[in-house]
Amino acid sequence: MYKFLIYISYSYAIPVGKPLQKEIEDRGDTVKWFSDINDTYMNFHSEEIVLYTIKEVIHYKPDIVLCITNIVPDFITGLKVQVFHGFNAQKRPSKKNKFSHFRIRGFFDLYCTQGPSTTVFFKKQALKHPHFEVVETGWSKVDPLFPLEDYKKDTFPNILIASTFTPRLSLAHNNEVFKEISRLATTGNYHFNMVLHPKMDSEILTKWKSLNGRYFTFRDTVDLIPLYKKAHILFADTTSAIQEFVLQKKPAVVYNNSTSESYLIHVTEIEKLKSLFDRALQYPSEIISIIETSINKFHPYFDGKSSERIIEACIYSIHKDKSHISNKPLNIIRKYKIRKKLKYFTLKTYSHPFTLKKN
Repeated sequence: MYKFLIYISYSYAIPVGKPLQKEIEDRGDTVKWFSDINDTYMNFHSEEIVLYTIKEVIHYKPDIVLCITNIVPDFITGLKVQVFHGFNAQKRPSKKNKFSHFRIRGFFDLYCTQGPSTTVFFKKQALKHPHFEVVETGWSKVDPLFPLEDYKKDTFPNILIASTFTPRLSLAHNNEVFKEISRLATTGNYHFNMVLHPKMDSEILTKWKSLNGRYFTFRDTVDLIPLYKKAHILFADTTSAIQEFVLQKKPAVVYNNSTSESYLIHVTEIEKLKSLFDRALQYPSEIISIIETSINKFHPYFDGKSSERIIEACIYSIHKDKSHISNKPLNIIRKYKIRKKLKYFTLKTYSHPFTLKKN
């Protein structure tokens, strides 16, 4: 039996970990959870076995650590595996014009990538930083989307609204968007469901919740898959929820999106929002065709078995010969920061590639 740890920070990582938990338990292995942010614990349910302190994590001695966050303590045991908490939304390029999704932080032994568009980049990075390996598996969070369900375009239009928490990119922070959605919600032509990032400012949450009524419902949840399935189209800004949603081959209307992706229906002038909603609800064939081509680049897996591939990649990796893998970098500043965050200071560190011998 293998001991897995699902390591997270924010509550939005829980739906990423749940399919992994199911896969692990179905195999007869052990899985426990840990969050390095205390507020996240209120979002766990009885199905998760939770560790509350870093000392408990150390005592647990995991074999494999599935990381749905950007950092992980170097002083705990186990193969450190980056699973990702979202798709690459292309929100914040660095000074070198590289997005944070692709930042190599020096903590991980294995990257389980979502599709070719990320795999290619990380494999190039592995040549420069040979302390990790890369396996393309697909992404666990979207397993429950598949198989895709039939949806009726002739039913009452349901529009899902999702927004990033980054103020300069967020439609939720835009007052003109708020006014237009408020107006459209009174016409009776659509029903809106809205979700916001758990890190969203409380005053913004309160503002949008004030629209609750017959044709607008604010959903206080991080479990978005049921809302994706119910919605006909998505209205968003620059959030990784867009890629998750369009895997269903449904259109997304995006406001001031930071990319020029042609599979999206872009809007920059708020007075055009209604006409673009109506266009998207017709499922224009040219947009659907581009969506189908695009999703093959960032997630070409439609079997709902990405969690299975991730766990199999981990177990294969933990036993394979790693003599060709370098030790992880010293990473002194990041190691200090994570010790400070967890209030646990130790000189212990695992820099060697983690390996278990088969019995």
